[in-house]
Amino acid sequence: MQSAPVTKYRPFPPVALPQRQWPTRTLTRPPIWCSVDLRDGNQALAQPMSVEEKLEYFEMLVKIGFKEIEVGFPSASQIEFDFCRRLIEENRIPDDVAIQILCQCREELITRSIDALRGAKNAIFHLYNSTSPAQRKHVFNATRDQIKGIAVQGTKWVKQYSAPLVAAGTRMRFEYSPESFCSTELDFALEICEAVTDVWQPTVDNKIILNLPATVEYATPNVHADQIEWMCNHLTRRDRTIISLHTHNDRGTGIAATELAMLAGADRVEGTLFGNGERTGNLDVVTVALNLYTQGVHPGLDLSDINAIREVYERTTRLEVPARAPYAGELTFTAFSGSHQDAIKKSWAAQKPNEPWDVLYIPIDPADIGRSYKAIIRINSQSGKGGVAYVLEQEYGFTLPKLMHKEIGKIINDVADQKGTELTPRQIHNVFQKEYLKRTAPLALTQFKTVESRKLVKCEATLAFRGKRLKIAGAGNGPIDAFVRGLAATSLPKVEILSYAEHSLGKGAQAKAVSYIQAKVANTHTLYGAGIDTNIELASIKAIVSALNRALAKK
Repeated sequence: MQSAPVTKYRPFPPVALPQRQWPTRTLTRPPIWCSVDLRDGNQALAQPMSVEEKLEYFEMLVKIGFKEIEVGFPSASQIEFDFCRRLIEENRIPDDVAIQILCQCREELITRSIDALRGAKNAIFHLYNSTSPAQRKHVFNATRDQIKGIAVQGTKWVKQYSAPLVAAGTRMRFEYSPESFCSTELDFALEICEAVTDVWQPTVDNKIILNLPATVEYATPNVHADQIEWMCNHLTRRDRTIISLHTHNDRGTGIAATELAMLAGADRVEGTLFGNGERTGNLDVVTVALNLYTQGVHPGLDLSDINAIREVYERTTRLEVPARAPYAGELTFTAFSGSHQDAIKKSWAAQKPNEPWDVLYIPIDPADIGRSYKAIIRINSQSGKGGVAYVLEQEYGFTLPKLMHKEIGKIINDVADQKGTELTPRQIHNVFQKEYLKRTAPLALTQFKTVESRKLVKCEATLAFRGKRLKIAGAGNGPIDAFVRGLAATSLPKVEILSYAEHSLGKGAQAKAVSYIQAKVANTHTLYGAGIDTNIELASIKAIVSALNRALAKK
């Protein structure tokens, strides 16, 4: 990197727009969506999709609800041409879906593209040429008038050669992109768009689409919004124009640039699922659509099974959605931080069905997009007591007493720290069982029975303690009291019961009961024991033995 001051790069000039309106607006409706996965997205793949994969992807886009889908660049290759023809000839395109093709301003390419669209019911011809000063100087060696002439002539050819298709029943719409719009002088971008519109002669019922792409992100999102609002304000036929966005993500702000440009007046958005595209990618349509949804605006796209969409995307593109990607990433609804886990658990429990969603750290109900509640909290050495308790309850049905959360949380954190990795719910359950439910040393309960009299419950029990058989008997106001009194007559540490909780585990006659006992053992250790049995009485006795074993292990 260059040492300060940095002279190698220049700040992007601001737009003179003193009366800008977009900062005070709110998004209240979705844009017209156009997927460019099969063109922009596909050309960015190291291994492009096969025809069969593109067909599957197209069907998925239709199912999601896209009404405009750019299917390729049919004049660029035979494969692209054949794919377009197959969609049309095999009647794979619903009547309310428009296929869009891309083409440069060359006559032979335009006629070839028109051939690819023959028989389509609903089509968009997307014409483009580059307009920025750098493109004019280094690529085309052309003046502004010459560049404008290329766009005007290309539009004339599209209008001329598409006339037979229109006469045959095709609804043909026209889209023009001044490629590199964001780095083109605004007055020239307006001039060339007006010239193209003059040729096409749009109507209110058949509007022209002016696509104003951020082909490369050079500026902050507010500058892009200013550029779009400036164009909206200066177009002479705004009522006959659809302003379209096509943002890239070179600065990592493609989503923000799109959202601000929508506030600035844009009507339409082009992008790809999960943002696949050249360099750092195209706009991530999924994120923008679900951002709208979290603000109470239905995006008009069905993303209710995001896992299935992601599966098709990853399989056909051979790319992976990043683990922390918004909404669809594997870890999106996952919290490792203990304080976050506790806040999620408490606010989730307080969420009422008919009230606005207000769960801490989770801006969207995962169920709305087909994600699982069970995946929200996962455990590593940074996790807290609430997270561990949540996993045990949600995955295995154990509703631990609140005071027990800290104890089990510390145990699980220590195990995670030793392993140096995340613990799965199964591993957490195994640790819980080993620590509380399956301890048989140094003390094991081998027999227990009670006899009730009018005033007292009497118990008899047999224990195995360090290889010796130990018989006890006691009487108290219940089985737990009787057992504790019986223990007091032995050489085992004294047990004082501090709290008791129990619940059923499962439903039906064969459901087991789980008991949690908080005990003070030998006046030194205050800890929990847990027991499980089909007999709730026996589960409680097992919990006392569990607490004793844990105390003896500490001693």
